Amino acid sequence: MTEPKRWQLQEAKNKLSRVAEEAVTYGPQVITKHGEDAVVVISKSEYERLTRPTLSLAQFLASSPLAGSELVTQRDPAPGRMADLP
Repeated sequence: MTEPKRWQLQEAKNKLSRVAEEAVTYGPQVITKHGEDAVVVISKSEYERLTRPTLSLAQFLASSPLAGSELVTQRDPAPGRMADLP
């Protein structure tokens, strides 16, 4: 991934349309304030990707390529080891 373009705040204000267009076309655009990174402008699609709800564990397992494969697993019936606790 290439380094995002950096814009000074005043320049970003004056060229907001271009900043937004470049965020959509090229990826995140960083706006600096007093020489420090302050704001990142991203496209709406990138924002939606980043804020999309993640799957629950049950949904993840159900969507696994192994779902419905009737994979058989067995648990070792041996009891766990004893631990000496103070």
